[in-house]
Amino acid sequence: MAIIAFKDVSITINSVDLSDRANAATLTYEIEAQDATVMGGNRASVGGIQNNTLEVTLYQDFAASEVEATIFPLVGTTTTIVLKPTSSATSATNPTYTLTGAFLSSHTPIAAGDVGSTSPVSLSFTGGSLVKTTS
Repeated sequence: MAIIAFKDVSITINSVDLSDRANAATLTYEIEAQDATVMGGNRASVGGIQNNTLEVTLYQDFAASEVEATIFPLVGTTTTIVLKPTSSATSATNPTYTLTGAFLSSHTPIAAGDVGSTSPVSLSFTGGSLVKTTS
């Protein structure tokens, strides 16, 4: 299996392709562990519910159908996000991850650093249901 360098990640938020504004994306897929220990037994766990998180960094853009127009209305709501390691077709080596019902609690529309610097927008989506497809 080849080692890959992420340089063409495909990211679509609320049906808007923001791949050309993305700088970083970290998707964490988690099933919460629930205690199932019984008397006289050893510690045991069973899988509970999904507790997914997606951290995304985009470069701010106020044009229509870009970052601000897509993200601002999502605060306090849920949405669907689709991620792929590359923009190529979905396959066993380029799976599609669809996070449905992800909640966005906050957004910082203006994150101005030093004069002349870029304006990164860091987003944290939580919850939702994650599905992986390979075809």
